[in-house]
Amino acid sequence: MIREAVINDSDQMTRLMNTLGYPTSSTSLERRLEAIIPDGIYQTYVYEQQGMLEGMIGMMHCKAYHTEDTHVRVIAFVVEQHAQGQGIGRRLMDKAEQWARKRGANRITLNSGNREERNQAHSIYEHLGFIGKATGFYKEI
Repeated sequence: MIREAVINDSDQMTRLMNTLGYPTSSTSLERRLEAIIPDGIYQTYVYEQQGMLEGMIGMMHCKAYHTEDTHVRVIAFVVEQHAQGQGIGRRLMDKAEQWARKRGANRITLNSGNREERNQAHSIYEHLGFIGKATGFYKEI
């Protein structure tokens, strides 16, 4: 079942963030969710099966300077390893596309690290219809 995330999901979502490669604590994630969930430009969906969260997608609706079009940027997208290959990721991405269309967005974007361990994820993104077009640059301040 796909549903909107709630703050009480923070314990299980912590496990998902760790799976994604972003170690965190449930206390820290709970604080972030308290800011993200009520903010209307964000949306977070979880896939729940028998009381366990097996996947999640978190995104934000963005405006742009270079065009009137808007887009949805996927910030976090993960399916537990043991649950991969069951169509959970596709269902979560379909739900994200529905939300994006409802918001009037013209596209969905996502970033993914160019580390070797992300190659499988890149294949999945391409299978879901994404095209690798950009290079990201980051600077800590």
